[in-house]
Amino acid sequence: MPKVALLNQDGTQAGDVNLNDAVFGIEPNTHVMHEAVVMQQASMRQGTHKVKNRSEVSGGGRKPWRQKGTGRARQGSTRSPQWVGGGTVFGPTPRSYSYKMPKKVRRLALKSALSSKVNENELLVLDEITINEPKTKEVTKMLAALDADAKALIVTAEKDVNVVRSANNLPNVHVLTVEEVNVLDLLNHDKLIITKDAAEKAGEVLAQ
Repeated sequence: MPKVALLNQDGTQAGDVNLNDAVFGIEPNTHVMHEAVVMQQASMRQGTHKVKNRSEVSGGGRKPWRQKGTGRARQGSTRSPQWVGGGTVFGPTPRSYSYKMPKKVRRLALKSALSSKVNENELLVLDEITINEPKTKEVTKMLAALDADAKALIVTAEKDVNVVRSANNLPNVHVLTVEEVNVLDLLNHDKLIITKDAAEKAGEVLAQ
């Protein structure tokens, strides 16, 4: 069972905490994590690309010349694909790129990402995060005390408006609840800062 230091908001150690071995102590499956990231990125695509086919471009209502006798190839419209200004054949049309992975595979990817953070010493567990009013300098001060000035992902058990609003102006800091944690955000941030309650909640939910 992984044991990590339990820290206070000011960076001092408040003891140790045991994490759920089935969630934070497995062998990371890199292939599954890659599949989860690709799925998330595909779901984020707008898919609004569009070209016009020969029925949608303007013009071309009249046959350019008679069928026989001119010595030229027969043509029915100046908006056929071989003409300049003609329609596009087999071009992209609006569609959704999103798809789903099996629930067990998605859960394995999430557990693998969390375990990789533990293995790489990029997981910081805080006893609690207390910010009484929205102030960016409070989050900046906390990150400096935790030596997490790089890209940081903060995870709380429940949504804390003060924490979210305090971190809004920091481009490299993102705040999520346990329910919102995903593989893409975990891998995109250098440090994972999670509260003790959130770690316990993640251990209970994902271990099922």
